[in-house]
Amino acid sequence: MDTPDHILIVDDDAEIRSLLGEYLGKNGYQAGLVADGKGMWAALARGKVDLIVLDLMLPGDDGLTLCRKLRAESDTPVIMLTARGEETDRIVGLEMGADDYLAKPFSPRELLARIKSVLRRTRSLPRNLRADEARGIAFAGWRLDAVARHLVSPEGVVTSLSGNEYQLLRIFLSHPNHVLTRDQLMLLSKGHEADPMDRSIDIQVSRLRHRLGDDPADPQIIKTVRGEGYVLSVPVEVER
Repeated sequence: MDTPDHILIVDDDAEIRSLLGEYLGKNGYQAGLVADGKGMWAALARGKVDLIVLDLMLPGDDGLTLCRKLRAESDTPVIMLTARGEETDRIVGLEMGADDYLAKPFSPRELLARIKSVLRRTRSLPRNLRADEARGIAFAGWRLDAVARHLVSPEGVVTSLSGNEYQLLRIFLSHPNHVLTRDQLMLLSKGHEADPMDRSIDIQVSRLRHRLGDDPADPQIIKTVRGEGYVLSVPVEVER
């Protein structure tokens, strides 16, 4: 018999923890319930966690701080919760490494759908190189400075990146030599807000190629795989 997925709920509201724990249990999941970051680290030390539902507003280290620290040592999927539905919170949460974002109040049914979606798409991806913990990433003579968030060319010229360019490049660098479909790229970059009919990812790839001086007629760094998607086709070296 398969072991149920372990979902860790990190929320300082005891009522929410109890409600979600009961609901997830009824739907075939093992639910761990903790109130803060200290409890989260203790739960992670005790055993495997398949996904973390992490509240933004917590006593001690807040959710953004915890998510950033978590990403330095783990690729466990994270869904961020917040009582504030502000776009800035959502963007910052995703930039810190959250896989999805849900504003309170929400229904347990909606959270369950998000959990299933995040688990499904993260498990469909090739193994992550863990570029999320890098200080720098070298590829094809280029170097991405993950601290300053800029590119350094083979000639030593520094190029600033937009938020979308930086995020897309990090996705490719985390999965070198693996074909990523357009849908996967959209989901990784936009989470649940991705529109399956949105083809803007092609425009973003084109812009990124331009930044890298990659000939669009015969690209050597980010190649097109006809009928499938794109692949970063050069070796990657992670600097920690």
